[in-house]
Amino acid sequence: MLRLGIDIDGTVTPPETFVPYLNKSFGLELTLDDIMDYDLTKAVKVSEKVLDDWMNEFEPVIYSEAPVSAHAKETLLQWKEKHQLIFISARRKVLADLTKKWFDDNAISYHQIELVGSHDKIQTVKKHKIDVFFEDKHDNACMISEQCQIPVLLFNTPYNQDPVPEKVIRVSSWKEAAAWLMKFEKQQLT
Repeated sequence: MLRLGIDIDGTVTPPETFVPYLNKSFGLELTLDDIMDYDLTKAVKVSEKVLDDWMNEFEPVIYSEAPVSAHAKETLLQWKEKHQLIFISARRKVLADLTKKWFDDNAISYHQIELVGSHDKIQTVKKHKIDVFFEDKHDNACMISEQCQIPVLLFNTPYNQDPVPEKVIRVSSWKEAAAWLMKFEKQQLT
């Protein structure tokens, strides 16, 4: 049984989830391809304070209404019986009830959900003795793989295109992630 660490936003939810809300609030016409950096202030062209205020107002709505990424639900359901599914997100702890409700409303399988309130997930990954991590933020993927010496599957997006170390594996879908994990499981048995 593997202990899988899984980010939520940009992995279980599609990376473009925030785009319509940003467009409506800021009068823009962005697409996911316009977001070349994880730092949304660069795409929206507003100050960090303006974006923080906007996030505080809209995060609960966005997280409540977020769709599920294609094939995430069925993949996680298959994994639930043979692996520990531990979701580790940068979401703030105040969003815990809303997050659990979203998982339950969308029938997304999980064993544990940890909202760490920052992008530094290293301690939480170590605490849970994660074997494989699933992430969309480039620097998180690199730090987790290097500091924890585990493979990290990086869900490919326009905003995470910098080079990656050896233990970071790019995937374009949950189907690719499932195929990679199946091969990894077989390697662990030999």
